This record gives sequence, C-alpha cells and structure tokens, in this order.
Amino acid sequence: MKEISKLLEYRPSVKVLDATLRDGGLVNDFFFTDEFVKALYETNIKAGVDYMEFGYRADKELFNESEFGKWKFSSDEHIREIVGDNNTDLKLAIMADVGRCNYKEDIRPKSESPVDCIRVACYIHQIPAAIAMIEDAVNKGYEATCNIMAISTNQQGDLAAALDAVCKSPVSCIYIVDSYGSIYPESMARIADLYVSKAQEAGKQIGIHAHNNQQLAFANTIECVGDGVDWLDATYNSMGRGAGNCAMELLLGFLKNPKYQERYALEFVEKYMNPLKESGAVWGYDLQYLATGLLNQHPRTAIAFTKDGRKDYFEFYKELLATD
Repeated sequence: MKEISKLLEYRPSVKVLDATLRDGGLVNDFFFTDEFVKALYETNIKAGVDYMEFGYRADKELFNESEFGKWKFSSDEHIREIVGDNNTDLKLAIMADVGRCNYKEDIRPKSESPVDCIRVACYIHQIPAAIAMIEDAVNKGYEATCNIMAISTNQQGDLAAALDAVCKSPVSCIYIVDSYGSIYPESMARIADLYVSKAQEAGKQIGIHAHNNQQLAFANTIECVGDGVDWLDATYNSMGRGAGNCAMELLLGFLKNPKYQERYALEFVEKYMNPLKESGAVWGYDLQYLATGLLNQHPRTAIAFTKDGRKDYFEFYKELLATD
C-alpha cells in the first residue's frame, strides 16, 4: 500500500494538461466556436492549468477539411487567433498521430509557432516511427511527449521493450494511456511502477491519460499521482471520446498545489459544458461503454451503438461477447 503522504503532499513536478479541445473534439468533430475556445483558454489560465492541448495537427491530405472543425488541424495561425503571443504561464500543446500527420512539413520550427509541446500518439508497433517524430519535434525546438495507446492489449514484455526504446529518445514524458477504459486501479499501480522505474533510469517523466468506461478515470489518475506519475490529463466535465476522460473539476479539487483553482473549472462547466451537452453533444459513462471497457475492446462499436440511438444494451453486450 502506498504511503498516504504520496496522496496528500504537494509535489512541484505535477503538471495538469487540459485535453478538452483534442479528446473532446472527437465528440463533435472539433466544431467548437471561437468563443468557447477563448473561454477555455482563459479558464485554464485562471485555474492554474499547466498545458492546454489545442487539438490535432492532422494531415489535410488524409482528412477532408470540410468535414471537421479547425481544431482537427490546429494550425499555428488559428491558435494565434485565440492566444495572441500567449504571454502567460500556460503552455500550449498539439497532438500528432503517427501515420495521420505530415509532421515534416506541417510542424514548423518552434521559433515560428505559438506551440510549446508536440504530443506524439502511437500504438506499440509504431514506436520506431514515433521516435522519429519525437526527434524531429525536439530538433525543431519543442518539448515532446509520447502517448502509447491501447496498452491494455499488450504483453508486459513488449511494453517494457517499447519503454526502453522511447526512453532513449529525447522525449520529455511518456504517457500511460488507458484507451479502452479497461484498467483497474490495482493493475494501474503495477503499470505505473513499470513506467516510473524505466523513466527514472532515463531521467524522463511519466503521464496518465485515462478513459471513463468503468467510471475509473479519476480513480486511476489519482492512483498514478500516488505512484509518482507527474503529468495528468483531464477534460472539463470529462468531455472526450465515448465515455470521456478524467474530469478537470475533480482533479483540480484533489490536487494540493495551491495554484490550482477548481472554482474556475466549475464556472466553465456551468457556462459552456452544460449548454454544449444540452445542444446535443453526447459523451460520458453509459452501459455500452461499460461493456467495451469490461471486455477490453475498442469503443468504436459503442460509439456506433450510441449514434444509432440503440437502447438494447444486453443485446449489444451479447454481440461483443460473440466477437471477443
């Protein structure tokens, strides 16, 4: 059992990252108004959030611009329209998916961009390509992180080998990503121990990006805080793909750093997140997402179930069992 002081102490190395625009954008195809994005930016500053992720830097040859809002591509120009010169302590991030971005051309040198951090997302078989992207980002002057997705489907030996490889790169932080929302806190503790031990040897930091299929995103995030994980992802009102993520208002209320002010998160949820849900955007815990989480399956089937307006949860669960 971890020491209670690990959960009660103030640790300066802890950083909070807001992923509302990026993970939340998967809910509404990134069609956020400029008013929403500006208010989110200003809320993050007031609430003491350390990083704000502005979306993906997706390849326009692979994704049709007419089908998505601008934060699917999060150009430097559009970010500047919101933040100006960003003369604040809030750092800005974007996500670049291996195989889904043209990073050599679309990510310009840091000296030409308001972005501070490139978050490289990959699956375990894409580690070599991810390392190339990390090296490119760092050479251009950015911080770089690595989000290894769907780790609940990987063998520990394969994951350890992947961590060894990434730790040799110039990455700043490596993320534990519970893509399917299937990991329980007791398992998360063992995973965090593996990640943290590898990171400490290499002088890197570890982060956590949790999904809420089994209503464990917050529990797994604070479990990781107690296990030495420093970078914590959250979204306002848990907005994110499918079941959503760790709620920012919960996380800021839990952390002991006095700079974090959860009251601003609560205000933003009231003024912007609740109306967004009322307008028809759908995310959050429900039985279909619980089912995919329980069976450690990708939530795409649950997302389709939701879009089709189905309510036959038990029949859906039987369908999942037949394909498991």
